[in-house]
Order: sequence, then structure tokens, then C-alpha cells
Amino acid sequence: MSIRRAGKREWTGLAVLILPTLLLSIDVSVLHLAVPALSEDLRPSGTQLLWINDIYGFLIAGFLITMGTLGDRIGRRRLLLIGAAAFGAASVLAAYAPSAELLIAARALLGIAGATLMPSVLSLISNMFHDPAQRTVAISLWMTGFTGGMVIGPLVGGVLLEHFWWGSVFLLGAPVMALLLVAGPLLLPEYRDPGAGRLDLTSVGLSVAAALATIYGIKEFASGTTGFTPALSVAAGLALAVLFVRRQRTLADPLLDLKLFAERRFSGALGSLMLVILVGPGVGLLGGQYMQLVAGLTPLQAGLWTLPPVAAVLIGFVVSPALARRFRPGYVGAAGLLVSVAGFVLLARVGADSGLGTLVAGQVLFFLGGSPLLVLGTDMVVGAAPPERSGSAAALSETAQEFGGALGLALFGSLAAGVYRARLAVPDGLPPDAAQAARDTLGGAAAVAAGQPGPVSAELLSAARAAFTEGLVAVAVAGAVVLAVAAVLSAVTLRQVPPTGHTPPEDRPAGLPAREVATAGTGPHEPSRPAP
Repeated sequence: MSIRRAGKREWTGLAVLILPTLLLSIDVSVLHLAVPALSEDLRPSGTQLLWINDIYGFLIAGFLITMGTLGDRIGRRRLLLIGAAAFGAASVLAAYAPSAELLIAARALLGIAGATLMPSVLSLISNMFHDPAQRTVAISLWMTGFTGGMVIGPLVGGVLLEHFWWGSVFLLGAPVMALLLVAGPLLLPEYRDPGAGRLDLTSVGLSVAAALATIYGIKEFASGTTGFTPALSVAAGLALAVLFVRRQRTLADPLLDLKLFAERRFSGALGSLMLVILVGPGVGLLGGQYMQLVAGLTPLQAGLWTLPPVAAVLIGFVVSPALARRFRPGYVGAAGLLVSVAGFVLLARVGADSGLGTLVAGQVLFFLGGSPLLVLGTDMVVGAAPPERSGSAAALSETAQEFGGALGLALFGSLAAGVYRARLAVPDGLPPDAAQAARDTLGGAAAVAAGQPGPVSAELLSAARAAFTEGLVAVAVAGAVVLAVAAVLSAVTLRQVPPTGHTPPEDRPAGLPAREVATAGTGPHEPSRPAP
């Protein structure tokens, strides 16, 4: 039983699929650059500015599962093109928004449209590249495009804002999506589940509400909000998630097929992925603050120091497919994570006086070691699902990463803040309000120090930087433990997954993963033919 290998059309189609991925990653970073200009023009309130920033990510997370399953039902290419058209139109609306309220609405539409793109892209890659080795390379290139977008986003955004108005950063979406709408029907095949039932709207409502409530509560915790609101939001989200899962067990055509979790390769890869994503955002946020507020770098200098870790993750993405062809992916991921643990051990040695080189070296090792698991774990998640469920599997992969990132930022941010407050020794004589501001954040301490006499200012800054560094060290230790657990999980749960270059004997088709059996045969699991 041979597996059809991808040809020129599939690889050209992959280049088309990287376009929306590149745009989404650029869109993540350019808005932060535009905030000062749009704030001056639209005069949003503090609450409105928060929603301008956050509504996009909230709705992407909320609609991922729905859109992944919808693509399985109506066709992945069709959903991708619908989402591309909506994203392009919403981009134009955001660019010319005359008020903060309309910009929030446009960002909401961008989030819903964005939720259609990632699961559609990943499930199309899964269905276009049947050969495991080729699929791993394709996912590696796709993730390289995403990372590349995050690198060039600030550069492109800076150039646009230097010469045009703030809305120009949103107009990037229009030509990219127009190109996708033209090239997509020519180069991308259509795939859908021919046996899919109707979409259960109650499940859609439960999944969206559960995701939005949980993510909102986690982000509020991460921002330092106290009181019952964040806890109540998370509790409500978890309760809705329980109702959602219970309903899926009773439906003939569930929105989320819980049987996917019975596949050890799927659940093991998804769990390992989430643990790795858990530690990344917090370390990135703390590292950026260390560079500017402890090491004293300018924003441009700090940006340049982020290039070595970016280069490391790109190298990891490129070499991962070659390693997975020779060695079991679970072991490759575990070995890489041990390198990441070594990076966090370095981070735990960072000091307040001379730790910039150690910080960057630790980040390089973390990103280099974590990148194989990101590629191979994503590949195993979508590869473990049968073709008719690849959209749902892709959506679960993206959702787990959204939740992992938000949860990690809340947990590790809270840990760092707690250590900072506990270890900060505020100089005597500071007014109570100033002392409280200094205890809140390192940035607050720096602002307070700027208005104090020389000796008091120097003492406060030194104490705040030392306390912040101790918080960073505590996060590094906790992160090393999480990464070690992820390495064990990868090695144990994924040890039976063969190298991607391994082909099961033709006389034992049952040895093929479920996905290859489905695509190699005929009948209800066969993907639909490309539309003329």
C-alpha cells in the first residue's frame, strides 16, 4: 500500500498557505507600534484601548474549535477563502475606522476571520502531504513563515508608520488576502468530510463562551487584576467547558470528537506542546523588561538582542524534519527539550549587574531546543487524526497553544511579581503612594526613582533591579521543571511513533497510522475531489 507523495502543485500550494500565516503573525506585532498614533487620533479611553488590543486574540481563541469543525463540514479551502475575504474587508474597515468603537468592532471581525485561517491552513497541509516525511517538512516551512512574520512585522510596521497614518498597518491584510483569493482556487484542492452531520449551534455557543470566559479571566490575572472578577470568569469558563464536553458525549455528530484523545500520539503530542508553550511567553516578557529596565538597553538595542533567539528557532525548524527521518520524533522532541532545560539553567544564573549575555544564551538554547517539539508535535497532532477530522485536530492544536500561552503568562507573571514584591526593599522616606507604585512593577519603581534625589533614586533602582532579577530566576527554575516534565512526556507517550522516513510493510496495512489508512483507501474517508 503506497502513500502518494506530494508534487510541484502541492509545494506551490504550500507557498500560498504561508501567506495568511505570515499576515497573522505580522498583525500580532504591528498594532503595538500603532497604539501611540491611533490613541492621539481616536482618543480611546483606557478600557477601549485594552479592548482594541485584546478583542482580536480573544475571538481567535474563542472560535478556533468551531471554525476547525466547520471546515471539516463545508470544505477547508472554502472556509479558508471565506475567511480570507472577511479578513481583507475587516482590515480595510480597521484602517479607516473613524472612532474607537468602530475599530474595536473591526478588530472583533478580524479575530473571527482569523480563527478560520489557521485550522484551515494546517488541515489543508495535512491533507495535501500524505507522506509523513514530506508533511513534517511542510509544517516546518509553515512555522518558519509564522516566525518570520513576527520578525519582519515590527520592521514593516515601523516603515509604514514613519511615512503613513496608523491605519496603514492594517492595510497589509488587503493585498495578501486578495492574492490568496486568486491563487487559492487554482492551487489548493478541496477537502471535506462527506459524512459530516449538521453543526450543533448549542455546542458552538458553549465552546465560544467557555473559551472567552477562561481566556479573559487568565489575562486579567496576568495583568495583576485582583478581586473576584478574574476568578469568577475562569470558574464560569471551566463550568461551561464541562457542559460542552458532556454534550459532545451525547451527540452523534459532535463539534469536538473526544475520541481523538484516545489516540496516544494525539494526546501525548498535544500535552507536550501545551507545556512548552506554557513557559515561552512569560520568559519573553520578563526578558524584554530585563534588557531595558535592568541592563539599560534602548528599545532598538533590545530588539537587536532578540535576533539570536529568533535565528535559533528558525534553525530548529529547518533541522527538525531531517532528525525526524532518522530518529523517533518523540525522542527528538525530548532531546531538544533537555537542551531547553539547559537554557533555563543558564537563565537561573542571570544577575542584576552582569547578566545580558547569560540571558541571551539561555534564550537561544530554549528556542533551539523547543523548536523540534513545536514542529513534530504539531505534525503528530494533525497526523494522528483521520482525514475527515483534520480540521478539528488542527483547531485543537491552535487552541491548546492559545490557552497555554495565556495560562503561562498568568502563572509565571504572577510568580515573578510575587517574588519581586517579597524581595523589594523600599528605601525609608518614600511617600506611601510612591512606595506602593514601586512595589507594583519594576517600571513603576523606575518612574518613582526618576523623581527622587540621587542617593534615594540609586538605592531604589538597585533594589528594584535585584528583586526583579530574583523573580526572573524563580521563573527560570520553575520553567526548567515544566520543560523536564514535557521531555519525559514526549519520550514516554510518543516512543512508539516511528521515524517519518519509516514506511510500514505493505503486507501489514493495519500498522499504518489511521490517517494513512484513510487516505490510502476509498469510501467515506476519501477526500473530496478538487473543485473544477
